[in-house]
Amino acid sequence: MSFIRNILNSRTPEDGNFFLQLKEILGFKPKTKSFYIKAFTHRSMNIKDELGNAVNYERLEFVGDAMLSAVIAAYLFEKVPHGDEGYLTKMRSKVVSREHLNKLGEELNLISLVQSRIPVSNFGNNIHGNLFEALVGAIYLDKGYNVCEKFIYRSVINPHVDIETLEGKVISYKSLLIEWCQKEKNTFEFQVYEDTGNDELKHFSVKLSINNKIVSKARATSKKKAEEKASKRAFFAFQNQITGLH
Repeated sequence: MSFIRNILNSRTPEDGNFFLQLKEILGFKPKTKSFYIKAFTHRSMNIKDELGNAVNYERLEFVGDAMLSAVIAAYLFEKVPHGDEGYLTKMRSKVVSREHLNKLGEELNLISLVQSRIPVSNFGNNIHGNLFEALVGAIYLDKGYNVCEKFIYRSVINPHVDIETLEGKVISYKSLLIEWCQKEKNTFEFQVYEDTGNDELKHFSVKLSINNKIVSKARATSKKKAEEKASKRAFFAFQNQITGLH
């Protein structure tokens, strides 16, 4: 396919070991290389196939996300026979959380394989998890369910999934704090405003008030991150009261 040749030709000499690096990560030799090329092509390359469809990893993320959810769900179903639907859903969310996927992608150094016109330093942290999901999607499309399942077990479940640890892991301090406030009939408010500091990246600051009293402050590169950081600080300030409800 001409568009695949175009992508290969666009890679620099330093990327000449792309498939050698990939084979080390996968543990097997790719069959249909185009899936993996697409899995590490950023949309900034602006490459299209013969039909005019965009060639990048974003659609593969969708497939990878579904495969991760299916394999993790089946594992938890077998491993925790006493867990009801709510428990299993919460545990799966902890395994496939954005934070965890980012760590997995970072551990494998997937960003070293990405082809982009944007400098790596300009990417947010989620690029690591996005690439990991895209890689899982590529494996499934290339090799099928069984090989994809083995990869997920080898890279996710065996080294990282411990039921007891997961049960105590907090996915979102903000959600936990809001749940506590609602149960205790406490009022809460996140006051978010754009930070006017001298940083190159835009920052947001947040003040978290409970019962009209400011209990924590935080600053981050997005509103969501700032709110989560403030919530985490508030959680530890009220930890005894909050954990007493669980």
